[in-house]
Amino acid sequence: MYKINSAFIFIAAICSMAIIACNDSNKNKHTVTDSPTSGTIHISVDESFAPVIEAAIKVYEGSYPGTKIIAHYKPEAECFKDFYSDTSNRMIIVTRGLNRKESRFYTDSLNYTPVSNRIAWDAIAIVTNKNNNDTLYTLESLKQLLQGKAGDKKKVVFDGLSATSTVRFAVDSILHGGNFDTSVVKAVKTSKEVLEYIASNTDAVGLTGISWIGNPEDSAQVNMLKKIKIAYVQCGVCDSTPYVKPTQQSILTKRYPLVRGLYYIVKENYSGLGSGFAEFLNYERGQLIFRRAYLGPIMDFDIRQVRINEKL
Repeated sequence: MYKINSAFIFIAAICSMAIIACNDSNKNKHTVTDSPTSGTIHISVDESFAPVIEAAIKVYEGSYPGTKIIAHYKPEAECFKDFYSDTSNRMIIVTRGLNRKESRFYTDSLNYTPVSNRIAWDAIAIVTNKNNNDTLYTLESLKQLLQGKAGDKKKVVFDGLSATSTVRFAVDSILHGGNFDTSVVKAVKTSKEVLEYIASNTDAVGLTGISWIGNPEDSAQVNMLKKIKIAYVQCGVCDSTPYVKPTQQSILTKRYPLVRGLYYIVKENYSGLGSGFAEFLNYERGQLIFRRAYLGPIMDFDIRQVRINEKL
């Protein structure tokens, strides 16, 4: 019978431990299957921005035919839920960045901090039926309306009573933490349904992202403006024009009071498709898409007036 050398047993044990550790490391290691110019990813997008983000995805995929960005449009809170619990979700586009507590949580959970940045300015538009002559509002009158204290008791229509960025904005910036009167506030599922409800009801006021109704070059939005109106809101810093609409100029100068940011948050610690799309949105080509959608781009653009035959 052979005697087993103790030194041999020790060496074998060390080798076994090394193999197990290597296997565990490979098991936990993320397999990179995409790059800024190739691959497929899923992202979640605040439904308020569906028109402009659809346009941006179309341009990006056209520039890089090897890419596929599958966007899921939903309420903002659902986007954050996806970002937290869905391992296949690579990126969200919402109206705020990560707060300090969330950044610490993701750093502890992922061993890196997701990248977040503002990419545009947006506004909440107040829309009314075309036959409604009441198109001037102050922040106080909007507050009274939402709390059911306005004399005419109009219905106020949101893209969902909870979990949407529009509802959160109204609570934070109009009600300042107060409560809605649920007898006057009505919820529909999407921004498109808000516009359709207002077009069919003269006694209602809707709140929706300007991305859905502010682009005069979008034929669907132009047709909808034959059925509804965009109301004016009092400007607290204006001298000559006390009430303003949410135009690109009033958004960028903050003369329109219901302005909010648009942000991306990317869950990648390498140069992947999510990072590539985020960079695209952040720089000139993406910023031009926001500009042409009549949102407020964060990048400054120079405007020059020239004659057609003039040499530059």
